[in-house]
This record gives sequence, C-alpha cells and structure tokens, in this order.
Amino acid sequence: MPKSFTEAEREEFLAGDHIAVVSVAADDGRPPMAFPIWYEYTSGGDFLINTGAATRKARLIEQSGAVTLTIQRGTLPYQYVIVEGTVTEAVTPSPFEAREGIAVRYLGPESGRAFAENADGDQAVLFTIRPDRWSTKDYSGEV
Repeated sequence: MPKSFTEAEREEFLAGDHIAVVSVAADDGRPPMAFPIWYEYTSGGDFLINTGAATRKARLIEQSGAVTLTIQRGTLPYQYVIVEGTVTEAVTPSPFEAREGIAVRYLGPESGRAFAENADGDQAVLFTIRPDRWSTKDYSGEV
C-alpha cells in the first residue's frame, strides 16, 4: 500500500531536480492545458515558475489565478507530489536573479548562468504560486 510523504519527506523530494507538470484551466472550450516546466521551491514557502509572457500558458495562468503542479519521480520507486496553488504574483520582466536561480537548479552553476544570460527576461513572466493543498504518494514499500 503506498504511503503519503511526511512534511519533511515532501520537502526533501521537492528539493530534487524533478520537472513539474503545470495544469491550468482553459477558457476556449478546450480541456485544461498541461505543460512541463522547471520550478524553484522554497521549503515551507512558494513555487516560482518562469515562462514566456506572450504565451497561451502565461495568459491562462493569469486569467485563472490558480494552477495544479504535479512533480513526480518517473523511475522506481514511484513517488509524486501534487499541489494545488494560488498565483500570488506575476512579474514581467522576469527578474534575472530568479531566472538564474531556476536555471542553475537544473543545469548547474556555469550552464545555468549562461542559460539565464542568453534568455530574454523582458519577454518572460515569473509566477509565484502559494501552495494551498497537497497530495503525496510514495510507492517505495511496493517494489
């Protein structure tokens, strides 16, 4: 039987370099939009995601004001965290320090800095998402 993460286990899991899948309501009769994205998470705090300001996903996030993030481990033992959250801030242009922090998390210091320096922050938006509800599963005992 899978178990839920403790808060400490959830925080440790979220500190890993997993990719989040964000789901947001659509407004045009289409199903909810879902897309993979890098994230930054402050333990006990908020999620940060960065995307193109002129994209459909940015427009839908701004309109909805709420998203669901699914962060999963895609190899055995399967584990996941789902968080429903409220968008508390949208900043355009996206601040360099935030974009750099997210890129360094996934690419390492040198490549992350280079990635952030080559990205056009003026054309990006940084969303802050406050976690409202959590759901977690850990299948470690199942395999």
